[in-house]
Amino acid sequence: MSWGVVYYRTADGRVLADEFLDRCPDKVEATILAVLEAVRRAPPPAFSGGGKWEAMHGTMGGYYEIRVTGPGRRQYRLFCRLENGTPEELAERGFSGPQIVVISGMDKPSGPLFSDADYRRYVRAFGDDYRARLPRPIAIDDGKVP
Repeated sequence: MSWGVVYYRTADGRVLADEFLDRCPDKVEATILAVLEAVRRAPPPAFSGGGKWEAMHGTMGGYYEIRVTGPGRRQYRLFCRLENGTPEELAERGFSGPQIVVISGMDKPSGPLFSDADYRRYVRAFGDDYRARLPRPIAIDDGKVP
């Protein structure tokens, strides 16, 4: 079955991942989007990350990140979840097939790690909001359709 890509939309209409990508250097954004497309085509369960698509662990279990190094070795991360299930489960969520859900992104200098507080505030809080609503709150624009 073919996978799609959708972007989480906050209750106030913001699309955090698009805002993050708009702030990224052009080459970083292009690389992130190329990885996202490669994962979609593979599809995700069969994609070998090569260091650019990684399953997260611990308190970030259930999330995946796209990892790209930009100018000055700055680290850019795009955080995603996977939506899969029976046709009935997917329909209840508003989808006709499985989806890669792009939640948000963060960047940092090379070296220091993101803190659990960073992950909680900038990723998990939004992922929890996304998963709490049916149908799922997604942005449908620029050809991004469920």
